[in-house]
Amino acid sequence: MVRRAPETRAVTQTYLIGLTGGIACGKSTVLRMLEALGARVVDADQVTHRVQEPGTPVYAQIVAAFGEEVLQYPGGPLDRRRLGSIVFADPGRLRELEAIVHPAVRAEIRAFLAEVAASAERPVAVIDAIKLIESGWARECDQVWVVTCPEEQQVARLVATRGMSEAEARQRIAAQAPQSSRLPYATVTIDNGGTPEATRAQVEAAWQRVLAALGSR
Repeated sequence: MVRRAPETRAVTQTYLIGLTGGIACGKSTVLRMLEALGARVVDADQVTHRVQEPGTPVYAQIVAAFGEEVLQYPGGPLDRRRLGSIVFADPGRLRELEAIVHPAVRAEIRAFLAEVAASAERPVAVIDAIKLIESGWARECDQVWVVTCPEEQQVARLVATRGMSEAEARQRIAAQAPQSSRLPYATVTIDNGGTPEATRAQVEAAWQRVLAALGSR
C-alpha cells in the first residue's frame, strides 16, 4: 500500500484513486465503471493525445526532435504508430519523448484535480495512468488500483483492437514494466482476465470500500 503524509497531499479534500496496469490489461474498462459509479475521472492517455495536437508546444517539440516523418502529412497530426515504432524500439528515444510530453500531461492533470477539489465536498477522483508509479502520482493517492490480465490476453487485445501484429504487440508489452512490478503498490488488484461481469463485481466491491473509507473521515 502506498502512503503519503497528509501535509504533502496536493489535493486535501479529494479522495484520490490511482488506476494503473499494463497496456491492454483493461484500465479503460475499469475507469468507465468507476465513472458510472460516480467518480470524476481523467485518462492520462487522452490527455497525452490532447497535448500533442497540431499547434501545441508539445507537438512542435516532438516534430523538432523526431522530424516530420512522424506526421501523417506535413503540418498534420502525429502518426502515432510510426512514432511508436521508433520509441518502443529504442529506450533512449522513449525517454526523450517522455521528457517532452510528461510535464504537459502532469500540468493538465493538476488542473483537473484542482477543478474537482473546488466542485464538490470530498469528491472521489481517479487518475488512469500506465506510469502512475514511475511518475510519482501513486504517492499522492489514497488508493492504488492495479488492473491485471494474462499476457496472452494483452497480445490478443492489441492485435484485435489496435491492428498490431503479434510481434508489435509483444514489443509494446516488453517495453513496459512487468505487471508484477506494480503489485507491491496495489491497495486493490482487479483481475480483468475473466468475464466483464467478474470484473464489474470486483470494481463494485472495491468502490463500496472507498465509500466506507469516505464515511469514516
